[in-house]
Amino acid sequence: MWSYVGSKENKEWIWLAIDVTTREIVGVYVGDRSSQSAKQLWLSLPPVYRQCAICYTDFWESYERVLPSTRHKPVGKDSGKTSYIERFNNTLRQRVGRLVRKTLSFSKMLDNHIGAIWYFVHHYNAKLRS
Repeated sequence: MWSYVGSKENKEWIWLAIDVTTREIVGVYVGDRSSQSAKQLWLSLPPVYRQCAICYTDFWESYERVLPSTRHKPVGKDSGKTSYIERFNNTLRQRVGRLVRKTLSFSKMLDNHIGAIWYFVHHYNAKLRS
């Protein structure tokens, strides 16, 4: 998912990883659409996920370059394997006003943008546990 900071020319991509069993967001990174950002998402995952989890992604080539082949399975939307993260992306856009594409409450600073995303992720994960 992408949004922008400051101006529409400055796109920021929100990289997310979700545990499909618990629906908890286990990894987040905000950056560009490069392999370096994919690597930062991979590093944001807890070690147990990097060792054991299978990552279902779309066919974006950055995933192929970064994720170990034993942990990575690229799939199409018709497989249903990415539906949980797509659903969360929709929830995130609905609940965090600065992520709506046409909004007056956009972020002017990247730190504030990342803070708003993290605030929502922590709130979302806490609600899952209660």
